[in-house]
Amino acid sequence: MKYIAVLGRLPMLSIAELESQFTDVKPLLKRGVNLRQKSDVFELATFESDKEPDISKLGGEQKIGVEMKSGFNSLIEFLADLPEGKITLGVSDFRKGASARRAQGEALKLKKILQRHGRSVRVLENRSATLSTATSHHNQLAEKKNHVEILMTEIGNFNLVGVQNISEYAKRDQARPARDAKVGMLPPKLAQILINLCGELKENARVLDPFCGTGVVLQEAFLGGKTPYGTDISERMIEYSKKNLEWIKCEDFEVEVGDATAHKWTGKIDAVASELFLGQPMSKSPVDIKLKQEKMRCGEITLGFLKNLSGQIGSGTPVVLAVPAWLRETGEYSRLNLLDEVENLGYNVKKFINLGQNDLLYFREGQIVAREIIVLRKK
Repeated sequence: MKYIAVLGRLPMLSIAELESQFTDVKPLLKRGVNLRQKSDVFELATFESDKEPDISKLGGEQKIGVEMKSGFNSLIEFLADLPEGKITLGVSDFRKGASARRAQGEALKLKKILQRHGRSVRVLENRSATLSTATSHHNQLAEKKNHVEILMTEIGNFNLVGVQNISEYAKRDQARPARDAKVGMLPPKLAQILINLCGELKENARVLDPFCGTGVVLQEAFLGGKTPYGTDISERMIEYSKKNLEWIKCEDFEVEVGDATAHKWTGKIDAVASELFLGQPMSKSPVDIKLKQEKMRCGEITLGFLKNLSGQIGSGTPVVLAVPAWLRETGEYSRLNLLDEVENLGYNVKKFINLGQNDLLYFREGQIVAREIIVLRKK
């Protein structure tokens, strides 16, 4: 079946995640150029899936809708055939020339016709052409049978079947019992993306995070049905990971102290997903000598880890890493540029269909140290 995804804040990462999990991914609605990344900007992407996607396991998508039968009459029939009771209706208009007024007009037109069918309808207010993720989530538009959101696009209408649970993400991020802002805070959404970029993994696949910190990747691996295995050079971080995994009621996990450049991991490793050492926190773009020192230090750790890992995993094992990239005063990012050396260590770099390596960047406005995502497979 054909589905559509409303892409997240960094749409190219969202597209990469979709390509890693589904087939026939096609970005839609190019809206100019992202000046920071020098790449096209997309708002939507369609994809194919044999079963309905579980948006709770996707970190980069805000909403997911399933394709509806074409034609206005088919849309009315779908809404009129909803179970008895009051209908809560929202419309998000992604078409050219869309506006809050036009989207609200579409919703009110549908309401008027449904009332002729004897249905009671509550229309959600459009403050923009598309309903926010918060509005869709709090009104349970993908959870209750009579709560509906229609995604109107240039290629047809889609019925919302999943919306990002922003309340749950906030809880998983902020309510964790063991946190340490000094070592950086990996967002749960990004942790999910890293795991999903490994591709389709079997249930209970053993996912290694060799720089596990407070255990965000381990947490998301468990919630995604995988078996978490973490190591970290800091004993304190291992204790934090244990507390956080116990907090989410994870019982089947392994965490141990270990230097990722020399550690010997035990058992079969099905996938590796990790945020590596990002260097020192920075409040402003570093001077050239400082940047050179940071790049050398982070590069040595990254390559040392990959060299150590290479002989301990089987051919085809996915390895997805977040490594540092530094924002320069020019607005460009300075990267580690290790891909040639990585290939010499026995890894293939994944090639995506709709994006290139420069698009795989996670950053926030005002943040100097960004994360470049590298997707590898053991040769």
